[in-house]
Amino acid sequence: MPKTYHFIGIKGSGMSALALMLHQMGHKVQGSDVEKYYFTQRGLEQAGITILPFDEKNLDGDMEIIAGNAFRPDNNVEIAYADQNGISYKRYHEFLGSFMRDFVSMGVAGAHGKTSTTGMLSHVLSHITDTSFLIGDGTGRGSANAKYFVFESDEYERHFMPYHPEYSIITNIDFDHPDYFTSLEDVFNAFNDYAKQITKGLFVYGEDAELRKITANAPIYYYGFEVEGNDFVASDLLRSTTGSTFTVHFRGQELGQFHIPTFGRHNIMNATAVIGLLYTAGFDLNLVREHLKTFAGVKRRFTEKLSMTQLLSTTLPTIQQKSLRPWMRLVRNTQARKL
Repeated sequence: MPKTYHFIGIKGSGMSALALMLHQMGHKVQGSDVEKYYFTQRGLEQAGITILPFDEKNLDGDMEIIAGNAFRPDNNVEIAYADQNGISYKRYHEFLGSFMRDFVSMGVAGAHGKTSTTGMLSHVLSHITDTSFLIGDGTGRGSANAKYFVFESDEYERHFMPYHPEYSIITNIDFDHPDYFTSLEDVFNAFNDYAKQITKGLFVYGEDAELRKITANAPIYYYGFEVEGNDFVASDLLRSTTGSTFTVHFRGQELGQFHIPTFGRHNIMNATAVIGLLYTAGFDLNLVREHLKTFAGVKRRFTEKLSMTQLLSTTLPTIQQKSLRPWMRLVRNTQARKL
């Protein structure tokens, strides 16, 4: 009889995406959560995934249990029952760390821009070859035949430490999550520890002073706009009504011109990181060039509608996002509980 994957807190954004991905790969999946409706459950229901109320009776039979990070013995009957009876379970990031070992895995980390870059890498690679992926906006795709797995690598509470991907991008380092990290140095140490777990290639933004201090066992490739000190360099930037066009060189060798249907230097840098990773991993740059043109972006960071204030928000400039982040995190936890 096949093993069942049981998710404690299946309506969380990351948990629901992981559950759907496993379901798409042909695994038997179920989960438990509160009765309150969350928008994440729509996809689960459409896929025919069973959602149960929290109950210790759910932990029965041959199953692998994946528990949301918010749940503990003092606030969840299933976690309490598992602890009392020696039933093992893994947290989301612990499960993901073991799951990705069956693939050639590619992570995207960084204080800012990792969701967009993960989405871009997932889009391009999945159009080139069969690829499974998980993005921090709560979307994902699973394929039983996939060789590659792309995922967002989250530094919060050092959740990325179980991950040992073949390749990873790090977009930047900044003092974020002050509820956990004590200083910029603490953040840097977390990323530096993660970097040492990459096995084949690490791609970091070369114009970030903190990232220049990173050390790793795998080769480090720097990307940026400046020729000096960077391996992958974006130049000849052109902006049009359809997006941004730019040229990429690798250590003096021209790799060609690329186009993305978005604007901003940060998006060009994200694309340069994706180009550098896929070039180093041996993919045809003509295919990379073709599919970069069609990347429409990811779900926006803050788009939930608040019924009390009738607030609708689109993407904010980074500096505004940083100043509002504690409040935004509170709202996200209220509207659609995270992992």
